Amino acid sequence: MTLKVQVFSDYVCPFCFLAEGPLNEAVKRVGDAVEVEWMPFELRPYPMPTLKPEGDYLKTNWRDSVYPMAERLGVPIILPRVSPQPYTRLAFEGALEARTQGKVDVYNHRMFTAFFQDELDIGNADVLSGCAKEIGLDEKKFRAALDNRSHSYTCEEQLQIGRDVLAINSVPTFVIDNRISLPGIVTTDVLVSLFREHSTQLSE
Repeated sequence: MTLKVQVFSDYVCPFCFLAEGPLNEAVKRVGDAVEVEWMPFELRPYPMPTLKPEGDYLKTNWRDSVYPMAERLGVPIILPRVSPQPYTRLAFEGALEARTQGKVDVYNHRMFTAFFQDELDIGNADVLSGCAKEIGLDEKKFRAALDNRSHSYTCEEQLQIGRDVLAINSVPTFVIDNRISLPGIVTTDVLVSLFREHSTQLSE
C-alpha cells in the first residue's frame, strides 16, 4: 500500500522551500511507497496585511534563522524585495490547474524559486502565467483558470482542511497517513525512518 504524506506550506514561507530538498531525498530513498501531496496554507490570508521585507521582523528572522539554515542545506535563497509580500491564494489556485495538467510538483518548485530566487511577485496573474509557460503548462488554459477562478472552491476546501480540520498553525507541517503531524523542517533521515515505519504498519 502507498503511504500518503501531505505537506502543508505557503509559497512565501522560506522554511517551506528549504524543507523541499530533504523531503525529495527521503522520497527518493523510500521509492514508490510514498505519495506526497503539497497542500495550501495561507499564513496571512486576505485582508490580513502581509509582511514587508524592509521591516525589522523579516530582516531579523532571515539573518538569524533563514540564511544560516539555507547555507547548511546548500540552497540559494534571498529575502525577496517584493513589498509588501504577495498573497498566495491565486498561486494556490494555479497549483490546482497545474495538477490537472500533470505538472503540480514542477509548479510548486517553480513558485518557490520564482519568489525566493528570482524575486517575482507570485501574487500577480501575469507572473504566474509566465511561470506556467516556462515549465510547459498550457498557458492559455492556465490563465483562463486563474481569470475564471475555476479552482477557487476546491482551493478553499483544501485551505479549510489545514486551517479548520487539522488546526495547523505553522508551516511546513507534514501529515503522515492522516495520523501524525510533524511541524518544521525535518531531516532526510528522520523522514525516511517515519516513512518506512508507517509503510510497514500499512502493510500489516
